[in-house]
Amino acid sequence: MRTYHCFWLLFWAGQSHQSFLTPLSKRTSGFPEKGKVLVLSGNSRQDLHRSKRSWMWNQFFLLEEYTGTDYQYVGKLHSDQDKGDGSLKYILSGDGAGDLFIINENTGDIQATKRLDREEKPVYILRAQAINRRTGRPVEPESEFIIKIHDINDNEPMFTKDVYNASIPEMSDVGTFVVQVTATDADDPTYGNSAKVVYSILQGQPYFSVESETGIIKTALLNMDRENREQYQVVIQAKDMGGQMGGLSGTTTVNITLTDVNDNPPRFPQSTYQFRAPESTPLDSPVGRIKANDADVDENAEIEYSITEGDGYDMFGITTDKDTQEGIITVKKALDFESKNLYILKVEATNTHVDPRFLYLGPFKDSATVRIQVEDVDEPPMFSRPAYIMEVKEDVPLNTVIGTVTAQDPDAAKNPVKYSVDRHTDMDRVFNINSGNGSIFTSKPLDRETLLWHNITVIAAEINNPKQSSRVPVFIKVLDVNDNAPEFAMFYETFVCENAKAEQLIQTLSAVDKDDSYNGHQFSFSLAPEAASSSNFTLQDNRDNTAGIFTRKTRYNRHETSTYFLPVVISDNDYPIQSSTETVTIRVCACDHRGKMLSCNAEALIHPTGLSTGALIAILLCIIILLVTVVLFAALRRQRKKEPLIISKEDIRDNIVSYNDEGGGEEDTQAFDIGTLRNPEAIDDNKLRRDIVPETLFMPRRTATARDNTDVRDFINQRLKENDTDPTAPPYDSLATYAYEGNGSVAESLSSLESVTTDGDQDYDYLSDWGPRFKKLADMYGSMDSDKDS
Repeated sequence: MRTYHCFWLLFWAGQSHQSFLTPLSKRTSGFPEKGKVLVLSGNSRQDLHRSKRSWMWNQFFLLEEYTGTDYQYVGKLHSDQDKGDGSLKYILSGDGAGDLFIINENTGDIQATKRLDREEKPVYILRAQAINRRTGRPVEPESEFIIKIHDINDNEPMFTKDVYNASIPEMSDVGTFVVQVTATDADDPTYGNSAKVVYSILQGQPYFSVESETGIIKTALLNMDRENREQYQVVIQAKDMGGQMGGLSGTTTVNITLTDVNDNPPRFPQSTYQFRAPESTPLDSPVGRIKANDADVDENAEIEYSITEGDGYDMFGITTDKDTQEGIITVKKALDFESKNLYILKVEATNTHVDPRFLYLGPFKDSATVRIQVEDVDEPPMFSRPAYIMEVKEDVPLNTVIGTVTAQDPDAAKNPVKYSVDRHTDMDRVFNINSGNGSIFTSKPLDRETLLWHNITVIAAEINNPKQSSRVPVFIKVLDVNDNAPEFAMFYETFVCENAKAEQLIQTLSAVDKDDSYNGHQFSFSLAPEAASSSNFTLQDNRDNTAGIFTRKTRYNRHETSTYFLPVVISDNDYPIQSSTETVTIRVCACDHRGKMLSCNAEALIHPTGLSTGALIAILLCIIILLVTVVLFAALRRQRKKEPLIISKEDIRDNIVSYNDEGGGEEDTQAFDIGTLRNPEAIDDNKLRRDIVPETLFMPRRTATARDNTDVRDFINQRLKENDTDPTAPPYDSLATYAYEGNGSVAESLSSLESVTTDGDQDYDYLSDWGPRFKKLADMYGSMDSDKDS
């Protein structure tokens, strides 16, 4: 029988505490029973023809929590090519190789170096191989095997919570669900009963019970009353091994609270209550408190009190104090000892939240009798009204009577009364009162705009006993009269542009009036008589309490007049009519074409102003750019000396300027002198041009001197007209080439003189219509066209 090379891992089952093997295939015949071998087959092609083997293994078990002092023996790795001469070396790789599991490279013995815990890692996957020591090459293909950690009962059940809290209503039926507790066991649930947990109750009987398999706690006693006992502590045990002897256990505590239900009616501790009340007791003042006791709590103990019958049913009322659940008896109507001095009431207390399940216990209400004795007292004077409201116009003369208050002594003696004003409520002494008859009159002028309402207090006291006094509030409203003139709603200071057009709106005015108007204010606006005819502006009343200021002329000059003061008369329509004159300040300003103000200072063109930081930075950047441009321009001139820009057949005296930067024209200083344009008087008429050689010198013509402040456009048009009509002015032209690309450029030149493919495409007859300055160009290009035609 042909055999194949393979690894043999020998596991000795003589010691059951060290390792356990599990066969994966059936045993074949012809193999000794005492041998247990793990065949780790290779991956070579020879494996397609398997030889006859006995037991076939690929996994084994190892006990966890090994407590021995030596390393725990796992097994032996052996190759059939091992001749015992030490030429082979056994190596181990995979989970825990070299740390948890080590191998003797000479003998192939595998050992575990540490205690293994299945709860940390239940399975280890390892790979074994034998290699030739001399060549370092494997003599067997690498094989893989599994080590499973065999579980032992080393973990007790653990509850998910150390303490459980639950609550149920009192008077619950037997078997009412309370709470479910849960315990877990970290041991292997697939092996034995190590993780099978059973629940039992250690403390809490006979009130509660627990289901052994689910951990559900239920009530076990009927009609548990919260008023007798509210808190229960139950201890639950969870034990593994199915609750058998030797199993591990854990406990937890369950705190169970009985919640209240309304199963107790309110009860008065006594049947009769007696109170005393002076006849001077103010309305809504408390006379006494009564309370019915309720053994329940929270909303189940809330009580509502009511007066059901008695001769004082309409004289007294009762309310419930929500904090103390007491009934507060108060006075609804004024008491009078002389009229009635004893009242008898029947008060009833009822639960506001009644549970229908417990109505069989009886009505949830109770009643008691209340006797109230009225006591006689010396009463202070009593006013005819609880408060007085009076009105007075703000322009009434001093000492004008505005109203009267009246008070009398309610006692049988009818003592006389004197009146006074509480000066704490009238610090300015605006009002005074007649001490005998209670008439109130003014003592200082009134102003509605300063104070609309005056709230004073009048005191009435018995002359014989000044301590017996009473007070009454008096509200005095000051009525308005038209004594204030209307005025502008705000200070108006506006501006008008120098280039403003006539009839242009520059400002809208509005007014306010401190006085009150029942029909609404109506204001009229007009210009003051002294400004109506000579003003540079007009005023239009919009008839909606606003007015608009319009320009009367087309242009304004801030150098002539920088500010205008426009007087406006505002009148109201009340009686008597009030009017006032307000002034609008109008400044003349320079504006852009959109009408946006630029400057309103008349000296802005004469006195230079300081520059901002941003302006200085901008100027500095322009200077830097200009310097860089000059340097680049000088460098380009050195490179452009190879050939001229334009080669002409004739010697045309032209001034060619190349603009290669945003400034442009730095070399054409003779053609355009901006200083000359700004100061025409500085022109040197005798100065000849230096860029051409004139053929004939003519005497220069003296032109008229331009006046001061001449516009640049007018100056240029004047000089152009003079040169066009001057027959002695040579037709000196200035030719400027823009965006020239240079020699050899692919884009070639962008000059308009070289952009035309054929000269015949252009008609230059229009040059003759441009005047004598273009006569030479017309003759030159006209002759070129005639030569081509010929």
